[in-house]
Amino acid sequence: MTDAEVETERRPEAQWRSHGTDRGSTRALRVRTSAVLVTATVLAVLLVPPLAQLDQQAVDLAAKLQPPSWAHPFGTDDVGRDLLLRCVYGLRVSLLVGVAAALTATVVGTAVGATAGALGGWVDRGVMRVVDTVSSVPHLLLGIFIVAMFRPGVWPVVVSVALTHWLSPARIVRAEVLSLRSRPYVDAAVSGGASRWRVAVRHLLPGVLPQAALAAVLMVPHAMWHESALSFLGLGLPTHTASLGTLIQSARGSLLAGQWWPTLFPGLFIIVPTLAIAGLAGAWRERINPRRRSELML
Repeated sequence: MTDAEVETERRPEAQWRSHGTDRGSTRALRVRTSAVLVTATVLAVLLVPPLAQLDQQAVDLAAKLQPPSWAHPFGTDDVGRDLLLRCVYGLRVSLLVGVAAALTATVVGTAVGATAGALGGWVDRGVMRVVDTVSSVPHLLLGIFIVAMFRPGVWPVVVSVALTHWLSPARIVRAEVLSLRSRPYVDAAVSGGASRWRVAVRHLLPGVLPQAALAAVLMVPHAMWHESALSFLGLGLPTHTASLGTLIQSARGSLLAGQWWPTLFPGLFIIVPTLAIAGLAGAWRERINPRRRSELML
C-alpha cells in the first residue's frame, strides 16, 4: 500500500476525531456559559434587593415610561417604577414557584412511579392508566382549572404546576425501577429472603434518585414558563405582585403604544435563566447517561 493510500484511509478517522473535538469544545462552552448565567441569576436574586434599598412598589408618575438610561438601566413602567428592580423581584418569585413546584412534582412522581414499578401487576397497570388519563388533558387547561379553585397567590400556582407536572417523573422513575428489578444484585437480595420493602428502599430507590433529581432540575424552567403563562392570563399571582408573567401582562398597553422596554426585559428574564438551567441539566444528563453521551459525540 502506498503512502497516499494510507493517508486516504487515515483522513476519515482524523476528520471524525476533529468533529468529536469540536462538539466537545462547543458543549464545554455551553456548560460554562450556562453556569455563569445561573450564577448571575442567583446572585441577582439574593443581592440586588438588599443592596438597592429601594421600594420596588414605589410609584413616581413624573418618571413613568422612561426609556433605559443610567438612572434606570431597564427604564420605568407605566407608573414610574424601576423595571430593573421589578424584574429582579419578579425573577425571585418565578424561581420560587419553579423550584417549589418542581420539587413537589418530583416527590409525587417519584413515589407514584416507584410504587408502580416495584409492585407491578395490576397496581402498575392501574397507575399507568391514571397517568395516561391525566396526560390526555392539556397542562395549561388543567392548571387553569386548579388555580381557579383558589384565591390568587404563590402557593395555589405551586400546587397547580405540581399537580400537572408529576406525570413525567412518574414515567421516568417507573422505567428506571423496571430496569433495576432485572439486575443480578436485586435478584440476589430477593433470593436471600429480603422483603419487598427492603429491596425497594435499599436497592431500587437509591438507583432512581439521580434520574429523579435530573427530572426536578429539568422541570424548573418548565414550571417557570407555566407560572408566567398563568400570571399573564391573570389567573396566577395578583397583579400587584411582581412576577415575570404579571410584568409582561401589565406591559401590553405600553407595547401597543411603542414602548418596547416594559415587555422586552421581563421576557429576557424568563428566557435567559430558563435556557441556562436547561443547559446545565442537559450536561448533567449526558454525564449520568454515558450511552446518550456517546451518541451525541457521533
